[in-house]
Amino acid sequence: MILWPARGSLYPRDVSVLNEIEHWFDVVLFWSLFALRGWALVDCLFRRSAAFPAADKLSKPAWLGILVLAELVGTVTGTLWAGFLFWMVSIIAALVYLADVRPALKEITGR
Repeated sequence: MILWPARGSLYPRDVSVLNEIEHWFDVVLFWSLFALRGWALVDCLFRRSAAFPAADKLSKPAWLGILVLAELVGTVTGTLWAGFLFWMVSIIAALVYLADVRPALKEITGR
């Protein structure tokens, strides 16, 4: 069944529905990854500085710099197709912190 274009539209209604789905998927993905990077940054802020070298990881200021830069770059380039590579790097930085550094710090500090 072919749905004809809505008045004033160049595309059939099916295409408009798909565009809406894609738009809302992008919105949810953007804010979810914003929250993920923010979680990594806030977690790093509240960890003790002495725990980082004890866990044999980069220093706290280094991780704070990486995560702040990741949050800024990810937020700015998250809406741009040309910035996709930088957006992915910002997500990877947050995931490395959450998957590698955070468990090591929790083991050292006990929380």
